[in-house]
Amino acid sequence: MSVAREGSGIPSPEAQRPRRKPLRHPSSAPLPSERRRAAAICRRLAAAYPDSHPALHYRNPVELLIATILSARCTDEQVNRVTDGLFSRYPNAASLASAPLGALEEALRRLGFFRTKARHIRMAARILAERWDGQVPQKMEELIELPGVGRKTANVVLGNGFGLSVGIVVDTHVARVSYRLGLTDQTLPERIEADLMQRIPRKEWIAFSNRLIFHGRRRCRSRKPDCRHCELLSLCPRVGLSPLP
Repeated sequence: MSVAREGSGIPSPEAQRPRRKPLRHPSSAPLPSERRRAAAICRRLAAAYPDSHPALHYRNPVELLIATILSARCTDEQVNRVTDGLFSRYPNAASLASAPLGALEEALRRLGFFRTKARHIRMAARILAERWDGQVPQKMEELIELPGVGRKTANVVLGNGFGLSVGIVVDTHVARVSYRLGLTDQTLPERIEADLMQRIPRKEWIAFSNRLIFHGRRRCRSRKPDCRHCELLSLCPRVGLSPLP
């Protein structure tokens, strides 16, 4: 789950993207027709991807938090290969907090920025163990105080770990697909999230981001999107793409 900058030491992919031409003033409120189209997009996504969940492997909110921190600038498949062994060796926050840093670095060596991520997850686990009795807090403002955690990671954990619709997860897939769908003209994750929160029904926030990520991988790829077979084609203005032949 590639993400925007979630903690110090890991560069953001957004900084490498070309500037997009704005579609409308960012402060404009969505029209009723836009909200109806957004609701229709949610229904199409639900039909195409009925099983809505993150691709990361986890058994509890602590594991989801750690896996999501590790997913910065990595694919979910890469993270899953690492966390299967990591969670077996360190099954809770207390064991992870007391792990030698060198051992964590070795366990994460196959991931990008593994030294930074090793520090982040050990420090986060220590805070959980010392301040939250080994549990994950359920408030945005408390989560984003943890090392390596920003709004994106916090939204993943709150939504999928606790079923709390606080915001909408914005990763590189959500940013790309929502732009092509005309749901946002923004490039910064926080502004993309604000646009989506105005347009997507709140009850759909958690499932919407999970499904849009699947859709970005399956159909609306960065290069050569499969528009002809896209379930959303009739609802999509295909912003930024060449006309279909």
